[in-house]
Amino acid sequence: MKFLITSAFCFTLSIFLIGAQAKVPVDEQFRVVNQGGYTDYNTIEYNADVRGYQPFNDDFRLCFYNTTPNAYTLALRMGNRAKESFLRWIWEANRGSPVKESSTLTFGEDGNLVLAEADGRLVWQTDTANKGAVGIKILENGNMVIYDNKGKFLWQSFDSPTDTLLIGQSLKRNGRNKLVSRKSRSVNTNGPYSLVLEAKKLVLYYTTNKTPKPIAYYSYEFFSKITQLQSITFQTVEDIFDTTWGLYMEGVDSGSKFNVSTTLSGPKHNVTLSFIRLESDGNVRVWSYSSAATSSAWDVTYTAFSNDDPDGLTDGNDECRIPERCLNFGLCKGGQCNACPSDKGLLGWDETCKTPSLSSCDPKTFHYFKIEGADSFMTKYNGGSSATEKACGDKCTRDCKCLGFFYNRKSSRCWLGYELKTLTRTGDSSLVAYVKAPNANKK
Repeated sequence: MKFLITSAFCFTLSIFLIGAQAKVPVDEQFRVVNQGGYTDYNTIEYNADVRGYQPFNDDFRLCFYNTTPNAYTLALRMGNRAKESFLRWIWEANRGSPVKESSTLTFGEDGNLVLAEADGRLVWQTDTANKGAVGIKILENGNMVIYDNKGKFLWQSFDSPTDTLLIGQSLKRNGRNKLVSRKSRSVNTNGPYSLVLEAKKLVLYYTTNKTPKPIAYYSYEFFSKITQLQSITFQTVEDIFDTTWGLYMEGVDSGSKFNVSTTLSGPKHNVTLSFIRLESDGNVRVWSYSSAATSSAWDVTYTAFSNDDPDGLTDGNDECRIPERCLNFGLCKGGQCNACPSDKGLLGWDETCKTPSLSSCDPKTFHYFKIEGADSFMTKYNGGSSATEKACGDKCTRDCKCLGFFYNRKSSRCWLGYELKTLTRTGDSSLVAYVKAPNANKK
C-alpha cells in the first residue's frame, strides 16, 4: 500500500513539473546563421554592413552588423526601411566580443536566446533556459522581451542598456546604473566616457588610466531635494495646449512620494520614437525619429554640449568642455581647436598636438610654461584644493605624474592635471594653466 501511494505521488508530481515547464512552440523557435548577403541597404549608422533577422516590427529589428571585416555585433536597429530613413543602433548584446562569419543566433525550445561562434563557443546568452519562456518579440517602444505564457518578462533588453536609453528605459540603482560610450564610430569597444546614476544626480565621467578615479566633466542636477535616487527614466509627454512634446529625465527618489525631473527639450513634433545616447565623442544627444523630422526622418532634439546655445540650455558648456574634443592636447574656443600650446607660444593646432614629453621627474630637468585665460574640463565639477598659486605649483612639481596644473586666482583653488587633453580658452585672466615642459638640452 505504501508503495502504491509513493508511486502515485511521484506520478502526480512528474505531471505537475512537466506542465509547469512550458516550452517554446516550434513556430516561435529560430536558428539563424550569420552568413550570406547583406539585407539592409539604407544608410546605416557607422557605415555598417547589416544582416537583419527576426524578431522585428515596423521600426525595430534584430541584426548582425560589422564595421570591420569578420567582427559582428548582435544589435537592435531603429528606423523604417520603407521610409528610406537612416538606420541607427539602439542596443547591443556583445560589445567588445564580436563574432565571426557563420556564427549562430538560436532561440530554441528551452527559451534561451544564444549567440555562439560557428564552433559552438558561447559568446552571449539571455540565461532564460527552462524558465517557462514561450516567445520573444520586440515591443513598439523597442524593448526586446522574452516572455512566459502569462506575459511576464523573463528577460528584456531594457535591463541591459549599452550607450543608449529609449523612451521608458531606465538607469537603476539596483541594476544597470550607467551608460558607456563606444570607443569610436568604427571601434566597438567600451570608450572613455560614462553617464552614471549617483545618489542625487546624473554625472558624466571621463575615465583614464592616469587617474585613480574617473573625472567628472558634467552633472545633471535635479530641482527637488533628493534623498537617494532609485532610478532615472527617459520620458516624453505631449503638451496639449501648445502642441509641443517634452523630453525629460524622470527620477524616482526613495525619500519622497513624488518624482523629480529635469527637462531636456521641447520639440514641435511627436517624439515618442526617441533615444538619448552617450556618443563616442563624449557628448550626450537625443535623436528623435518622425515623419515630421527635418532630415531623413531624424532630428537631434537635445545636445548636452552645444556651440550654438542662444537659450542657455547647456549651461554655457560648449564642446570645449569635452575632454578629448582636441584629442591628446589643444586649446579650444567655441568648440574649435585653434591652438597647440607650447613653451614657444601658441602654435597652430592639428591632430599631432600633444603634451610635452618629460624624460625625468627631477625638477632640474623641466620647467613650466603659462597660458593665461585657460581652463580645464575638470575644474567645474571637481572642487580642487585651497592653495596659493606657488603652493599649487610645488605640489605638481613634487608629483611625477602631474603634467601641469590649473589655478583660479579669484577663488584660490588648485587642480593638478594628470590628463590635460582639451583646454578651454576663456576671457578670464584669473584662470591660468601651467604645463610642464622639458628643459632644452645643453651642449
